[in-house]
Amino acid sequence: MFPRPVQQVSAPARIAYQIALPVALFIWLLPLLGVAMTSVRPPADLAAGNYFGLPSAIAWSNYAEIFQNSPIGQYIWNSFKVTIPTVIGAVAISCMTGFALGIYRFRANIVIFFLFVAGNFVPFQILMVPVRDMTVKLGLYNTTTGLVLFHIAFQSGFCTLFMRNFIRAMPPALIEAARVEGVAEWKIFLHVVLPIMRPAIAALAVLVFTFIWNDYFWATVLTTSASTQPVTAGLYSLNGQWIAAWHLVSAGSIVAALPPVAMFFLMQRHFIAGLTLGAVK
Repeated sequence: MFPRPVQQVSAPARIAYQIALPVALFIWLLPLLGVAMTSVRPPADLAAGNYFGLPSAIAWSNYAEIFQNSPIGQYIWNSFKVTIPTVIGAVAISCMTGFALGIYRFRANIVIFFLFVAGNFVPFQILMVPVRDMTVKLGLYNTTTGLVLFHIAFQSGFCTLFMRNFIRAMPPALIEAARVEGVAEWKIFLHVVLPIMRPAIAALAVLVFTFIWNDYFWATVLTTSASTQPVTAGLYSLNGQWIAAWHLVSAGSIVAALPPVAMFFLMQRHFIAGLTLGAVK
């Protein structure tokens, strides 16, 4: 039923696997390698049509130029102002909704859970016009607050699904033992459930941080100015009015990718533990 471990297959299959794996890895990393090379390519190389060859020189000055001659620092700060409150809000809400839907048994449990999950199946392009009109009417268009509130609302469905399933896998005896001792429900949530949920919270925080930081669609739909645009939408401003400065855009892309990569490595142990917790008994 399941694929056999590579150590148990025939010798020709193992050789083919050992050859195909680095080839597939190289193909997967090729776009990233291309962006990295372009980020240190001198402008003269691009003007001469040297897009895919080795750079004639290593132009580390491209990274200095994007900070000196563009507001990329403001764009990165805007991304943090949007991403961090969204992560806190979405994870906090999903912990409470996951606890309520995972622990308590009531008639509308499945209906409410379905309403949370159903939003994930709606194509976000359909929501573009109504969400934009709603933010304009509420005075939240082109504001960090509007972008944060929308992301929290949109991410709560996936986060609730994640947390509810995690809590349902917890041993019910833990909750029942606390209730027998007369512990209030809110104290059970704070002192019994939350400490056990730490790996899941860490894993979910990394996922949501990556989702929101890399968002481009809603960043361009709901923001227009450099004072509010996240870095994904602001990278386009690195191009000149008449000339496409791809070396600067590539350098800005590498800089923009560093925070989620750094967060993943900082939270790697908790992230892996959260994804694999409950996989085996």
